[in-house]
Amino acid sequence: MRKLPLAAAAMAMSLTLAPSAFAPQAFAATAEPLVEFELMTWPEVKQALADGKTTALIYTGGVEQRGPQVVNGLHNFVVQYVVKEIALKLGNAIAMPVLGFTPNNASADLPGTIGLTNEIMALVLERIAEQTITNGFKNIVLMGDHGGGQGAGADNVYAAVAKKLDDKYGAKGIHTYYCDACYKGAHDAYDQYLIKQGLPASSHAGLADTSEALYLEGNRNWVRKDKLATAVGDPVVNGKTVVGPNSPRNGIAGDARGSKPEYGKMREDMKIDIAVKQIQAWIPAKK
Repeated sequence: MRKLPLAAAAMAMSLTLAPSAFAPQAFAATAEPLVEFELMTWPEVKQALADGKTTALIYTGGVEQRGPQVVNGLHNFVVQYVVKEIALKLGNAIAMPVLGFTPNNASADLPGTIGLTNEIMALVLERIAEQTITNGFKNIVLMGDHGGGQGAGADNVYAAVAKKLDDKYGAKGIHTYYCDACYKGAHDAYDQYLIKQGLPASSHAGLADTSEALYLEGNRNWVRKDKLATAVGDPVVNGKTVVGPNSPRNGIAGDARGSKPEYGKMREDMKIDIAVKQIQAWIPAKK
């Protein structure tokens, strides 16, 4: 086999180690406080803990089809942005690495989803949270951007894990919380916003999701603009998707044709502000 020249080999190596699609924004030089665990060294983490940043935000994303117009990894890209902003606003928190897979099921008809089971998710959340506690964090906040695992009763593994760990470590002054505001609370508030604006009700891969992608994508092409004119799926009525005999079966619940970056900004701002208020009610910032 012919060997590559040294310069060419170095170039090939640099390409294989290239950062993810979201990295150009994530790694941009900034004067903001360092709040992302992955971008810190261990002495920096230790100093942050000593300085009172003892709250860890474990925010999960997910990989699933988002209709023909939005990339499958949108949940993860949204969470990378939102969790950092929440940590900055709280002032006493560190954003832990985003968990990229959550409860869901793949489909051969609409390939694009990779999901875990609720049982696996519970084990993973528990392990990550306990590792975070070992690192020295005193308050663990579990959050999710995807609805899988956040259902009612026994289907809410986030709430179950939070309770289990709080029961286990609470007496030691270490607490675990489930922040549902950044998912259900923010979704409900955004639905009301759409109604007031006279916009169509939105659910999966509709106006809300597509607008988020437009707001955050920059030059990354997370939204296929040539697909927007036909990005309409089954209607959403009273919060439920109505699938009829003429369903387009394109993965969209709602109508994404009127999506705009400013609608996406509104949604992100709601997630951040609502989550910060809920977390601060549990863990007030030290004066």
